[in-house]
Amino acid sequence: MVKDPSGASKPVRVGVVGVGIMGYNHARVLIDLPGAEMVGVADPDQGQREKVAALLGCRAFASIDELVANGAEALVIAAPTHLHHEVSLRAIEAGMHVLVEKPIAPTVAEAEAIVAAAKAKDVALVVGHVERFNPAVEAVKNAIRDEEILSIGITRVGPFPPRMSNVGVVIDLAVHDIDLICHFTGSHITEVQPQVKAAVAEREDIALLQFRTANGVLAHINTNWLTPFKARTVHVATRKKYVIGDLLTRQVTEYFDYKPDGSYSMRHLPVAYAEPLRLELLRFLEAVRGGSAPAVTGEDGVAAIAVAMRCLEALEPAPVAPTSAVPSPLRASVA
Repeated sequence: MVKDPSGASKPVRVGVVGVGIMGYNHARVLIDLPGAEMVGVADPDQGQREKVAALLGCRAFASIDELVANGAEALVIAAPTHLHHEVSLRAIEAGMHVLVEKPIAPTVAEAEAIVAAAKAKDVALVVGHVERFNPAVEAVKNAIRDEEILSIGITRVGPFPPRMSNVGVVIDLAVHDIDLICHFTGSHITEVQPQVKAAVAEREDIALLQFRTANGVLAHINTNWLTPFKARTVHVATRKKYVIGDLLTRQVTEYFDYKPDGSYSMRHLPVAYAEPLRLELLRFLEAVRGGSAPAVTGEDGVAAIAVAMRCLEALEPAPVAPTSAVPSPLRASVA
């Protein structure tokens, strides 16, 4: 818990490591966030860090060590994914509480190492699955609470993002929805049936992913970088209702009271107005102070990347010889 000698809570001194698009947004929100004191931003690119620092009116540093030396207590790690393991371990070893952007790491082994290090140092570790904090997601979650969930369908598509270079749609996009499936069901994914393809890019840009959770829910994700417009929708079927959430417009509609003649009732559910990133960072500060458990734990991050990596095993499927028999679906267990 971060307190001053009088016992009152004091602002958490926070720094941001990596100031690309996401790092800039984290820093932008932290500058004005109640309960946070912005120490500064760190990035090896001098031009980029000084540009962001000038825009936001904060200090710029070249390394984590400089942030720590200037009194940082917690760090947001928004460096490229392939650096998450190295940077997070360095921050944790220095005693920093850490929010690491999603995915937690590019491999399960590296993700587990980050979780183990945070436990050993007894620091808060939060994974930045920011979609959890989308008010539309919260409205869907509330609508299906205590319901028997039968199936979940999620679409997350859009045009190819020029900024992406080292990951494909499964890691960049679908990992959000893998986490949401676990969040909605309160369970974990046990069966994976993926179809992925690199159609116009070097890495996969189309993924059709099917899952079964431990509590029997069927789910699928449709994601690609081939659609000329962005779409983010969630469809949840329960025993008594059908809920549709648009994560971009933040409209959530509930269909219920089905009749034998095919009629039904519907209503639009209230959705709060809030910036998901701001909510995520507020929950991070609460975890740093010890007031609540992390909203998205390191273990949640490990589970998401583990399922994503299972999906990528199907990127280069072996040719299948013609046969009259119906082939069995690809089925893999995920711990």
